Amino acid sequence: MPRASTTSDVFNAIAEPRRRQIVDLLALGGGTERDVTELVLKLGLPQPAVSKHLGVLRKVGIVAVHKSGQRRLYRLQPQELKPVRDWIQNFERFWTDHLDSIKQAAEKTAKQRAARDRAASN
Repeated sequence: MPRASTTSDVFNAIAEPRRRQIVDLLALGGGTERDVTELVLKLGLPQPAVSKHLGVLRKVGIVAVHKSGQRRLYRLQPQELKPVRDWIQNFERFWTDHLDSIKQAAEKTAKQRAARDRAASN
């Protein structure tokens, strides 16, 4: 089965680790616009590669761009990541259940250790 295009939806666009790094950098600014040069420096990637990744993110709506003089400024459109959040939310109960199990096991171990220590000191 052929692989879906990276620009077919948000999931495919963020499947690539470098694009997730770009999203992370844009998110760190709290809505601050960043130009390609800044992203190139922070990522340590060639400018054409960063521009290509930004193009994919722009096509699916995760980032928006506008020109300011000679510069292109990019900003995150976090609402476009909502489908990812909604999908992940379906699995939250599994994580919560797993963490509860770990907590219960740790508490049980701590009680057993405390009981052994009390018995040993008597």
